[in-house]
Amino acid sequence: MISVLKSAAALLLLVLLGACASWFPSYEKPQVNITSFALAPESTGGAPTFIIGLQVVNPNRSALPLKGMSYSVEVEDQRILTGAEPNLPEVPGYGTAEFTIKAAPDLLGSARLINQLLSGQRDKLHYLFRARFDVGRLLPYITLEEEGEFGFGAAASKNGN
Repeated sequence: MISVLKSAAALLLLVLLGACASWFPSYEKPQVNITSFALAPESTGGAPTFIIGLQVVNPNRSALPLKGMSYSVEVEDQRILTGAEPNLPEVPGYGTAEFTIKAAPDLLGSARLINQLLSGQRDKLHYLFRARFDVGRLLPYITLEEEGEFGFGAAASKNGN
């Protein structure tokens, strides 16, 4: 009797796992774009706060209910900004949502970055924006990354960056 129950439980588990996999067979990861980056107007003295504009693009047919997110910005492998946001809009199916988040600087990461910049001549810096979205209980967390380079200084302006 016990072996029959174990076999039935194993079969039920396999059926449930197969059903879960078929729920999201063609699910595409959303995309995140940074649309703006500015110093918050209320930043006076102490550590500044930055406002980052984001656009989330949902390439799927069903809406994406964003419950919250955590995020970080790295420049030259040094984490310089971090934050979390609990109140985010729902991204409609085949649609976009734009919103802003606030980020506070990681002072140790920022100090290491300044030290790196002072020790050598650079005309471009590599950045990485990483966000982890909570989309509810049925879907796992979605981790998105946007990376690239930005130029500065005389050498960057000569290259047209």
